[in-house]
Amino acid sequence: MFKKLAAEALGISDIGVIIGPADYNKVDADDYLFSEDGEQIFFLIKSKKDEYCFTNLALIHVDGDSAVSSKRTIKRYDYAAHQVSGVSIETAGTLDMDIELKFRMDTTAFSIDVKKTFIEQLKDIYKALITIGKQQHRDAVGRDNALRTLDATASVHKLNIAPGAGGLVSQFEELLGALNKAMLETHTKRDFSDVFTKYIHN
Repeated sequence: MFKKLAAEALGISDIGVIIGPADYNKVDADDYLFSEDGEQIFFLIKSKKDEYCFTNLALIHVDGDSAVSSKRTIKRYDYAAHQVSGVSIETAGTLDMDIELKFRMDTTAFSIDVKKTFIEQLKDIYKALITIGKQQHRDAVGRDNALRTLDATASVHKLNIAPGAGGLVSQFEELLGALNKAMLETHTKRDFSDVFTKYIHN
């Protein structure tokens, strides 16, 4: 009940508006943060039907069936697992009331209408999403190179010319540990707080 009243107080319409930090605790997405893991909201677009919550770890989409229904589906897209691509802004014409933010998270396409008075804030999230996509691409290249290195190491073992002391089991464990660190830590950025702090100015 409180959040419905808050939405009315904020003047939400079918076209999205950008919610400021002072009102983050009044939106539905706030209930689905992994705050225990340091997750926090950096940017939020809300309409009567949907919420698009950009945190340092993920995009949380509160997907409503309709503006008059209370039914909501919570969808989460972690940046560590979903590639951001195709980011664009379609600016409003003279008679248009809205502008459009478009992007993809892997195969899921988003097209979000926002009141054109929020164009400057929308430019901020545009820059942040572009930067996240670039980092994700670099990480993917790093993971691919790690796998190539593993293939080369495996070929050395097949030739029975692997250098170094110790048995094959200990060498395998070292390789596996190094590969897991490369794939899951070094080349998989999970927290984009630095990107949002740099570009978001709301």
